[in-house]
Amino acid sequence: MTTPVATDLDRAKRRTALSAAMMVVGMVCLGYASVPLYDMFCKVTGFGGTTQRADASAVPGAVAGKTISIRFDANHRPDLPWEFTPEKHRETITIGARDMAFFRAKNLSDEPVKGIASYNVSPSQAGKYFTKIECFCFTEQTLKPGEEVRMPVIFFVDPAILNDPDANDISEITLSYTFFPVDPEKG
Repeated sequence: MTTPVATDLDRAKRRTALSAAMMVVGMVCLGYASVPLYDMFCKVTGFGGTTQRADASAVPGAVAGKTISIRFDANHRPDLPWEFTPEKHRETITIGARDMAFFRAKNLSDEPVKGIASYNVSPSQAGKYFTKIECFCFTEQTLKPGEEVRMPVIFFVDPAILNDPDANDISEITLSYTFFPVDPEKG
């Protein structure tokens, strides 16, 4: 025969075990959701230099007399047999106006090579105002042996940067790309 104290103790143990199990399930779910949530947070806020993305109809229009210098940086991982450089290393653009820059990539190997670029904008406060319309970084690039390509980036700097006390004194934004080889086994 069970006593009321033993029954209460059993219920408390079950409740504690259920709470612990729910916490484990919640932590696992949070772990799986953290990457897409962080990605979404970075895209919305520009955190860590994450740029915005828009279509051509979103270009706000030039702000007369307001310019900013854009520095272009190109890198590649050493195991990617490519030459990768910007055509211009620096350009002064009008804030709010659509602009275009080109990068060149050349496959130095004797076989086709796939690469994909990651990007960053610095200073990081400028990320939420640097908007890309078209970019080679959104897709894998396959270069045939010896092939050289010009890759465009179409972008603008949102005029809202002029009203942000944390970003309105930025005189230069660096757009940096790093190409990585695509693992053929991952497709």
